[in-house]
Amino acid sequence: MSEQQAHRTAEIERNTLETEIRVSLDLDGTGRSRFSTGVPFLEHMLDQIARHGLIDLDIAADGDLHIDAHHTVEDIGITLGQALAKALGDKKGIRRYGHAYVPLDEALSRVVVDLSGRPGLTFEVDFTRAAIGSFDVDLFREFFQGLVNHAAITLHIDNLRGDNAHHQAETVFKAFGRALRMAVEPDPRMGGITPSTKGSL
Repeated sequence: MSEQQAHRTAEIERNTLETEIRVSLDLDGTGRSRFSTGVPFLEHMLDQIARHGLIDLDIAADGDLHIDAHHTVEDIGITLGQALAKALGDKKGIRRYGHAYVPLDEALSRVVVDLSGRPGLTFEVDFTRAAIGSFDVDLFREFFQGLVNHAAITLHIDNLRGDNAHHQAETVFKAFGRALRMAVEPDPRMGGITPSTKGSL
């Protein structure tokens, strides 16, 4: 791994009238995480990304939770996407593509990612209930849509089976972390080449 690749880090602050978000990440970390968002179940899911993606992730958010969690969850996705794009830089020498299947008891999810430079989300998750605790499961799509739009990646998320909504969500986030870890990994055979026939991503 080159010196540049060894320090693929980013810190992004995004402030609006609805939220104030700060994200810092290290793509070559050990899975360390720290969160202060006011949305506990989302933090539990973000921890899956960090641990299974071996990404050091620090996220702080101050949002209008007195209304609901929508703006905070979406804006965390947006800011995380911006940080991911910045940390990846020109993407030379990476694998670009990643995929993972992750089970948890009866649930099974598949995530496939392409660090393509083009935003696109296919999200096929039929949650078995509308809320996990107080967390509205519709917000997971909003999180990933914000992330892919601002990271400029293509992401396919499929929950293949599951009866427990918590298990469904957890397999999605674990699989995303694993797929992302594969995609950002330096490919020793690529050297400093951009993994695209266009010459750029």
